[in-house]
Amino acid sequence: MEKQQNDLDEERQYCELCGKMENLLRCGRCRSSFYCSKEHQKQHWKKHKLNCKEADKQRLPKPELEPTSPAADDKEPENRQENASPEQTDDASLPQTTNTEAADGDNRAEEDCSADTATPNGNTSASPRKLAMECVVPYMREHGICVVDNFLGEETGLGILEDVKALHKTGKFTDGQLVSQKGDSTKDIRGDKITWIDGGEAGCEKIHFLMSCMDDLIRHCNGNLGKYKINGRTKAMVACYPGNGTGYVRHVDNPNGDGRCVTCIYYLNKDWTAKEHGGLLRIFPDGKAQFADIEPKFDRLLLFWSDRRNPHEVQPAFATRYAITVWYFDADERARAKEKYLTGSGDKGVKVDLNKPSDLS
Repeated sequence: MEKQQNDLDEERQYCELCGKMENLLRCGRCRSSFYCSKEHQKQHWKKHKLNCKEADKQRLPKPELEPTSPAADDKEPENRQENASPEQTDDASLPQTTNTEAADGDNRAEEDCSADTATPNGNTSASPRKLAMECVVPYMREHGICVVDNFLGEETGLGILEDVKALHKTGKFTDGQLVSQKGDSTKDIRGDKITWIDGGEAGCEKIHFLMSCMDDLIRHCNGNLGKYKINGRTKAMVACYPGNGTGYVRHVDNPNGDGRCVTCIYYLNKDWTAKEHGGLLRIFPDGKAQFADIEPKFDRLLLFWSDRRNPHEVQPAFATRYAITVWYFDADERARAKEKYLTGSGDKGVKVDLNKPSDLS
């Protein structure tokens, strides 16, 4: 039993800052968090210190990576692991619980999960693991949709919005494309402008941070989302509806089995009201009489199944509407899709770049 628990712990290891899963060092105080370098531990210390203090009560001996003494809570940790042997892992399974909230997060009240899919199901006053297990997983299982408000907080959200606006000004956004084009006019179907970001581009550091937070949440859900084993994702699609009354007609993200299983959308629209600005995302859950209207509110995260269970549309937007979307892949379906693509037996109209995704690690 002890060996099984140790194996499970090793499977859950990844750098708390960047998600890297190789050549890891363990935090010497709490011994439940890992980092790929001393520098990443220092950068993550302000967010990690609250969890580190609590876990310190149950810490184990032989620290490999030590923060400062418990009295120096507000200082960055000093690392004294010159003789430490890195902990290694090959699996991208769930990590140990972490807390990505800011130091003042204790003052934010946690919302109760609601049975109404059109209302927020949770926020990040909870740790990523708690948010995943108490809100995202049960709501995805029951409704196929989950809404999380106040995902990163206003300050971080505004920073991401600044990155997106600066990116928009570069002129790199192009007309959104369709998964399958067979005589349909793209402009008649969708009116957004998009660009793809992997997070390493200059000026996109805050977008990269968002992607890392999405990855962190999905890692905690992985293994609890039915048959899916999520092992990768797309780049981030940054989209802008220019506010001239354009939208996106009813469609399915993954109608052809390309591997995408979870759609994850982050909204960046301050003071947005559907009555004035429109732009609702309307989801028509398969097999249910009702639909769910999601306002693209600032710092709101939306997750839903990417396949035919969730046809959806973007209603006409009358103000500039920004969103960042990432799709997560099921390992088995993705492998089958790649095989069809490489053998030429797949749909020639599929526009999804099968080489575009990057591993969660």
